[in-house]
Amino acid sequence: MSRDRARALLIDLDGVLRRWDPAPMIAVEIKYGLRPAALLETAMSWDIYQPAMAGGLTDAEWMALVAERLPIGAGAAAVAEWQAYRGEPDPDALAFVRSVRVAGRPVGIATNGTDRLRPDLDALGLTDEVDVVISSWELGVHKPAPEFFPRACEILGVEPNYVLFVDDDDRAVRAARAAGLPAYRWTGPQHVEYLRKALDLG
Repeated sequence: MSRDRARALLIDLDGVLRRWDPAPMIAVEIKYGLRPAALLETAMSWDIYQPAMAGGLTDAEWMALVAERLPIGAGAAAVAEWQAYRGEPDPDALAFVRSVRVAGRPVGIATNGTDRLRPDLDALGLTDEVDVVISSWELGVHKPAPEFFPRACEILGVEPNYVLFVDDDDRAVRAARAAGLPAYRWTGPQHVEYLRKALDLG
């Protein structure tokens, strides 16, 4: 951590502020006879994941490509059922975000996402829980690319060395540190008090 106390927070969405129950995906894979994790692994194929996160594909186009790569008989129906579940807010992470904002510190979501991100935040009730939303799809660059972080801080309006970055992906955490942000890997709520101290919240 920097010697200076952080004055703002950038927090990741998936795996931190939004959690995912694996049961709906598993149920879809069983229903359509797909191998375990086939949906997620197909979606994360770099040649389609990267442009989907960086503004080169819409969410609908990305999911259409996923459907094309699944075995015949699954395809679009399996993807539609899988995508109907949009996760849920993590209560511990949300409580932390609220406490930061109550203390007068600005908070931004900094996430890799598609053009579906903002509708998802509205549906989850998270839009008004933060001051800004920094979307990789809108920036045209995704974490952990080094240029993501200074641009995110610029949108937040705070110098990087005063922005605490919290993410569950170690690659993103390392990249944020290299960009001059104090950064911390989220593994659960057990370290919230440490993060509060990093923001000088006591």
